[in-house]
Amino acid sequence: MSISEKGFVVPLAAGHRDLLKYFEQATADNIDADRVPVRFVVTGFDREGYRCEVGTADRSYWEGQTVSSAFKFVRRSGESAGSFNVVFIVPTGIGAEIGGHAGDATPAAHLLASSCDRLILHPNVVNASDINEAPPNSLYLEGSEITRLLMGTIGIQEVRANRILVVVDGAHNKLFFGATVNSVNAAVSSYGIRCAGVWALDSAPRMTSKTSISGRIGGLIENMSPLFRLLKRHRNEYDAISVSSPIFSPSGVLTYFTAGGSMANPWGGVEALLTHTITSVLNVPSAHSPMMESEDIAKADLGIVDPRMAAEAVSLTFVNCVLKGLRKSPKIVHGADLYARPGMLTAADVSCLVIPNGCLGLPTLAALEQGIPVIAVVENKNMMRNDLTQLPWQPGQFWIAQNYWEASGIASAIKAGLNPDSTRRPLARVSVRRD
Repeated sequence: MSISEKGFVVPLAAGHRDLLKYFEQATADNIDADRVPVRFVVTGFDREGYRCEVGTADRSYWEGQTVSSAFKFVRRSGESAGSFNVVFIVPTGIGAEIGGHAGDATPAAHLLASSCDRLILHPNVVNASDINEAPPNSLYLEGSEITRLLMGTIGIQEVRANRILVVVDGAHNKLFFGATVNSVNAAVSSYGIRCAGVWALDSAPRMTSKTSISGRIGGLIENMSPLFRLLKRHRNEYDAISVSSPIFSPSGVLTYFTAGGSMANPWGGVEALLTHTITSVLNVPSAHSPMMESEDIAKADLGIVDPRMAAEAVSLTFVNCVLKGLRKSPKIVHGADLYARPGMLTAADVSCLVIPNGCLGLPTLAALEQGIPVIAVVENKNMMRNDLTQLPWQPGQFWIAQNYWEASGIASAIKAGLNPDSTRRPLARVSVRRD
């Protein structure tokens, strides 16, 4: 029983149309029947086809529950104009220049947050070890929650505070275990989290970072059953889950710190596999913080590192960013009959999606199908090789921004009901057609 990734190539679809259904069938054809897809990405496409990578989990984790496909899609009836809500994504494990290391997309998040009523983001954007300075008007959602929100299969509801259950690898290292518990106590005493208890798991998941052919960081997770037994046994006691355990990297964590920022973060991709699975099975927010592999790493003199990873270089546990984010992470709500509740957000309430240019996964595909405007940021370079301009966007649905300054301006124009191009020169004339 494991969580793992697999790559495959499928031919191009005519006009790149109906891609959600196309990729759902292609994934089903390429994975075993006892596996459930939890994460999907197209790392690049050309004449040879779409290069796909899918993270899958053992179907037994759901234990008789109805398994909802990650590709399930419910079209929204239209956009609600009551508020302007932006989804901001920087996928993990793709070596993004901005947001690919340790919370270094936080300034960009604050800039985008100034252009909207709510900014919906995922942990990778703002998690910076002991630091989490998410914008006040942001909502912290696990990645699979954002995907399902855009796909129209869940709603989210803001909460006053979550009861956070903390699970720690109790057999790894006494120094790191004690430091993690101290970090939780610090969170209770300094910003008042509601801790539903700390569980020391003597048989924790074994997480190993792996690099795919595309260069993207994913991984393999084994021994998940003890964690799921614990979480299911105490399901009524918590509203959110924090897991702390080591991640073993073949290249070595020290190599990452000494690479001068040229290497993708070795933890994020496999962490996403873990939290996507936990949240998909239990329908609660979850996040993971890596424990150091050994005391040698903790004692290593890293020198002055790349600013983007400095937050990790000065931390021992990496857990406080997770606790701060999960503290008010929204509740997942199922059922269209519940979406009319006050304060509920659904796909109809999403006004815009901001992504690094070239990123093509379920959130981008969902936005394409829902008619949600997408802003792709060129300056946030990454490993993905997709020409998004080739997709069948509606007129005025897809925008390319050179940087997050431009992205914020485009979002502001959309919020104001303007055609962003009308603010630039030269101004194109409208076309006249005869019937």
